[in-house]
Amino acid sequence: MSGMNGTKTLRLASYNIHKCVGLDRRRKPGRIVDVLNAIGADVIALQEADRRLGDRPAALPAAMIEAETDFRPVLSPGAHAASLGWHGNAILVRKGTATENISEITLPGTEPRGALSVAINGRLRIIATHLGLRRSDRRQQLDHILANLAGGTGDTVILGDFNEWSQRRGLEPLADDFAVHSPGRSFHAARPMAALDRIALSRQLALRDGGVIQTKRARVASDHLPVWVDIEVA
Repeated sequence: MSGMNGTKTLRLASYNIHKCVGLDRRRKPGRIVDVLNAIGADVIALQEADRRLGDRPAALPAAMIEAETDFRPVLSPGAHAASLGWHGNAILVRKGTATENISEITLPGTEPRGALSVAINGRLRIIATHLGLRRSDRRQQLDHILANLAGGTGDTVILGDFNEWSQRRGLEPLADDFAVHSPGRSFHAARPMAALDRIALSRQLALRDGGVIQTKRARVASDHLPVWVDIEVA
């Protein structure tokens, strides 16, 4: 979508797919695919995209994504061959989107966490993450992500399940260089009470719109609802 002065609008989304287990306790990747196709996004960050045990096989098969959507997964170079992402984080981009500089970030904390980073279309860096359950861990993890930006944020988006219930505390490491957006309450899908899923934009990026996907399908496919923003990029 074209914007003013030759800019382009991109829709970015984040979705904790709960290993494709819905509120009926049944694992149905096809439902997740239906929700993904309905978002209208150009890039989607997924959390809990892999199962937890053994080789961490993908809960949402890459072959299903390729066959039933217009997305392709960004392949994490260090991940196990059976996995879709890194520590459960995956990034889907529209087919034909150029990707480079893919890297994994292992995060500190009391439980295993990580982030996946990729540059798209030569300039916009996307970082997908799922932060820890303890606020002290989340702050350390955000510090670690920022340290991996190698001295400059550039045009960067950090998106994922931030696991932060407060709207005022917990994300202080981002305050100087990022604007953190909460598109709406996304958890619990059956009765949304908390804006756990957020999207942080480096200061030079312009937010145009945002929201939460609340279709009937989305309200049963996972315990989180997808969130999205439209941003303007040069």
